[in-house]
Amino acid sequence: MKFNKWLVAGGVILAGAGLAPWGVGYVTEQQWFRAALEVNAAQPFVHLETQQYQRGVLASEAAGTLTITDPARGDSYRIGFRVKVSHGVTGSLMDFRPDAGWQPEGANWFRGEKPRLTLETRVWGSATLVLEAPAMAIDNPASGESLRSSGGLASISVGSLGEQADLMLVWPALSLSGPELDLTVEDAHLEQSLTWLSGDIWTGTGTLSVESLSVQSPGAEPVVLGGLAMTSASEAKDQDRRLDSTLELDVASVSVGSDAFGPQRMAVSVDNLDVASWNAFSSAMTDLQAMTVKAGAGGGASFEQQMAVMQRFNESIRDLAAAGFSAGIRELSLETPEGPVQGSLDISHPELAGAEKDAMLMVMQGLTGELDFSMPMALAEDYAAVRMQVAPLIKQGLLVQEGDRLVMGGRMEDLVLDINGLQIPLPPLL
Repeated sequence: MKFNKWLVAGGVILAGAGLAPWGVGYVTEQQWFRAALEVNAAQPFVHLETQQYQRGVLASEAAGTLTITDPARGDSYRIGFRVKVSHGVTGSLMDFRPDAGWQPEGANWFRGEKPRLTLETRVWGSATLVLEAPAMAIDNPASGESLRSSGGLASISVGSLGEQADLMLVWPALSLSGPELDLTVEDAHLEQSLTWLSGDIWTGTGTLSVESLSVQSPGAEPVVLGGLAMTSASEAKDQDRRLDSTLELDVASVSVGSDAFGPQRMAVSVDNLDVASWNAFSSAMTDLQAMTVKAGAGGGASFEQQMAVMQRFNESIRDLAAAGFSAGIRELSLETPEGPVQGSLDISHPELAGAEKDAMLMVMQGLTGELDFSMPMALAEDYAAVRMQVAPLIKQGLLVQEGDRLVMGGRMEDLVLDINGLQIPLPPLL
């Protein structure tokens, strides 16, 4: 009797193991079409179309087209692709390949393996997209340009049904050479963790490091940035109604020819941003860009539609300002052989409520700002390019000499910008 029970249990397990890939394949197909709909609905610049999806028990095949639209020019680029899908017990592996291959016919860009783009999905809603790029060498005899790459790895992992994402990029070496410019990047590393907040807003942290970035142009000394590091962080507060965001850029050293100086630092932040108002602004901006793309393709929106979007855009800016915020360059510190360049900039708007908000006529009327900047006088005296930029500012009194430095101090309030005692009325643009 017990033996028969074990036979029945074993049969159920075997049947389940055999049926699992079929069920996983069904779920994978549904996830694919749902993801395509979400991508197409989220923005107007990337469109994913599936021409064919043939689902089997252990494997499936699909074909489609990816259309990318340049928002500036309205030009569209179509890439056809094919997908081989392997079904497992808990997920599927999708292997992508362009219809035209990874390189033009007759080209020899890759000395060994070809690139590989895969998407691993799980039935509970997580997915990982991975690009494995081998060493690559591309030469264009007509333009004299060449591209060299050590190969690298890039991945995006999405979890919590699309509400969390982790990005990673590792690229040891990349160089682009041409008649007008040589660019070399060594040891680039990117890590980014994101959590969806609402609308188009994500919170999280990220780091980007580059060991060396060098630029060489004909007739000029090479410029090398060493130890470049960028960190970013966005955090929600006040029960996810407000957002703080910071971006910090540090460069250990800058070399121009045989001269080296540093470190360099810049810190930018936005504080107390209203989440709902920012989402409204982002949505209106996206619709404005979409109308621009359609107009470039000969399918412009009606006058009423344009006015409706512009009204939404203006109202979103007004609501964003009325909710209160602060933004600016909190720290600017550049070390040069002639001395440090230092500065800061802050722009803010007070929070308005009730009657104050109703009486608000324009955004700029409530904006206030502080500006502080100083640089060595020797920079303007020794470098013609710098002198050409600062000479008009010195003539107008916007930069004044204090000892061996040029300084600028400013304040903005009540539609008046005061710089070094010189008052400049501001036009009410917003």
